Amino acid sequence: MSAAKNGDTVQIHYTGTLDDGKQFDSSEGREPLEFVLGSGGVIPGFDDAVTGMNVGDKKTVRIEPDRAYGHRQDDMQQEVPKNLLPEEMPLEVGMPLQAQSPDGQTINMSVVEIRDETIIVDANHPLAGQALTFAIELVARA
Repeated sequence: MSAAKNGDTVQIHYTGTLDDGKQFDSSEGREPLEFVLGSGGVIPGFDDAVTGMNVGDKKTVRIEPDRAYGHRQDDMQQEVPKNLLPEEMPLEVGMPLQAQSPDGQTINMSVVEIRDETIIVDANHPLAGQALTFAIELVARA
């Protein structure tokens, strides 16, 4: 049996937790997560963790922000005039919004503050700046 390497299609079960022990994601009760190692389909630290595993192997890894969703960037928060939004849109702190960059890319963000004439949105990934711990089991590879 050979170990998982770049280009292999792998299937894994996982549970992700934060440093405070809070679970943020899991494949429990779902089909295993399938991806191609090294293709950029998952965060780099996840690729690193699965590389070298054999089917049936289990491990727990801690992935620092620079190999996960990056560090929080203050310049990814922006003040937006409310009059640029649909008038009937109900605004709530935490609600997701999407915008389009000049090159047509979709930008996901969330509302972090609502002011009289403006809102503050944050385009940082919700897990940016946090180390992530994953319990991983490699269940298949091709």
